[in-house]
Amino acid sequence: PAKKEKEVKPTVHKANFEKDVVYLYQFTRTPMLPSISPFCLKVETWLRLAGLKYENIDHKLKLRSKKGQLPFVEVNGEEIADSTIIMKELAQRYDKDLDAALTQEQRNIAHAMISMLENHLIWVVLSWRSKNTEQMLKGYKINLQHALGSRLPNALLSFFFKFQFSRKGAKKVKAQGLGVHKPEEIEEFGRKDLKVLSELLADKPFFFGDEPTTLDCVAFSVLAQIHFILDEVKYGLKEFMQENCPNLVGHVSRIKERCFPDWEDICTKLDLNAHIPKPEPETKENKEGADTEKTAEQEKNESEKELEKDNSNEKTEKKEEKAEKVEENKEKEEAAAAK
Repeated sequence: PAKKEKEVKPTVHKANFEKDVVYLYQFTRTPMLPSISPFCLKVETWLRLAGLKYENIDHKLKLRSKKGQLPFVEVNGEEIADSTIIMKELAQRYDKDLDAALTQEQRNIAHAMISMLENHLIWVVLSWRSKNTEQMLKGYKINLQHALGSRLPNALLSFFFKFQFSRKGAKKVKAQGLGVHKPEEIEEFGRKDLKVLSELLADKPFFFGDEPTTLDCVAFSVLAQIHFILDEVKYGLKEFMQENCPNLVGHVSRIKERCFPDWEDICTKLDLNAHIPKPEPETKENKEGADTEKTAEQEKNESEKELEKDNSNEKTEKKEEKAEKVEENKEKEEAAAAK
């Protein structure tokens, strides 16, 4: 007899997946922007621009890709890690190349700008965060209990987070090479990056014309980290961008309006899947409506019964009156006969 083939178990976290739905694993929401990870925000923005069906998985920051990263996605039982590879793979599979209309020269410029954003400007931002953890938590209104899915007191979580994040962040920035410089020097590097982006954008709605491309996704995901910080938290790069690069502020607003019409729901409810229509719960109105209909029917029946009862009583009363009259006439006849 032929041997039965062993059923291959899926090696993904979402075992009961729906065909061609992209399951996105990323960081939790914050009240200021959908993600404080530019790489997570980049992938989600791209998914929305590409029009692919996706769902965020609430994993309470407990999961990482096989490469040890966030974000990662799962599609049809397969994991894809790294934001750039995710976008490339999905674009090929579903024919969603946002850069299809670009010339080779424009593609070269986009590649250089994306490299500057992801390998330089992001590190400028991370350097500030690692040295100003308290300001970072305040600036993005981060609730660590929600962000980490923990029940420990926020004060305790804050203490450990600041220690761990500052130390790890500083090590990474130093290993990248930026960390050896003074804070004011690092900020100046960031200003130059912003100025280059601003001059490339000029007065266009998006970097290469009227439609957003991959560069717009990446730029938005990084610039949003700078722009969406509480005004009361002083951040030099934000002030510089507002005063000297207003077109970049406009760019952030355009991508936000186009890709995140549910921004308010995301940031107020911290909903990972605000973009997915929620099933309407069985409201009491229907039940109450049914009860009302039932009550109306009951009232109708009761009214009919009352009417029948009244009619019956009326008939009985008439019969009794008729009997009384017959009796009365009989008595009169007997009295007359006696006379």
